[in-house]
Amino acid sequence: MTKNLATEELADQLHSAAIRLLRLVRVQDAASGIAPARLSALSVIVFGGPISLRDLAKAEQVRPPTMSRIVDALETQGLARRRIDQKDRRAVLIAATKKGATLLKQGRKRRVKFLASYLSRLDRVELSLIADALGAIQRALQPR
Repeated sequence: MTKNLATEELADQLHSAAIRLLRLVRVQDAASGIAPARLSALSVIVFGGPISLRDLAKAEQVRPPTMSRIVDALETQGLARRRIDQKDRRAVLIAATKKGATLLKQGRKRRVKFLASYLSRLDRVELSLIADALGAIQRALQPR
C-alpha cells in the first residue's frame, strides 16, 4: 500500500468519524431553541469576534442577503447586534450580545458534557490514544 493511498484511506475514515461525531453532538443544540443556521452564524460571531456581514456570509458559505436575514433574526432574539466599525465609520460589524454569548457558551458546555459521557466509556489507554491523535490532527490542520 502506498503512503498516499494509506493517507487517503485514513482521511476517509477520519471524515466519516467527524461527520458522525458532529451529528451526535448536534442533537444537543435543540435545547438552545435556535435554528441551526442561526446558531452556526452566532458561533462564528461569538468565537471569532465582531465581523462584517460579508465575511460572516463567506464563513457560513451563504450569500449576503441570506446572512442579512439570519442576522435580522439574531437581532430580533437579542443575540446579536449591528454596530458601526470604529476603524471605518462606513462599515457595520455584527457583534454578539451578552445573551448571545451566554447562550452559545451554554450550548457548547452541553455538547462537551454529552461527548464526555461517550468518552467516559473508554479506558485510560484509549483516552490517551485519542489525546495523542487529537494533537496530531490539530497540527495537521494548522495553516501552511
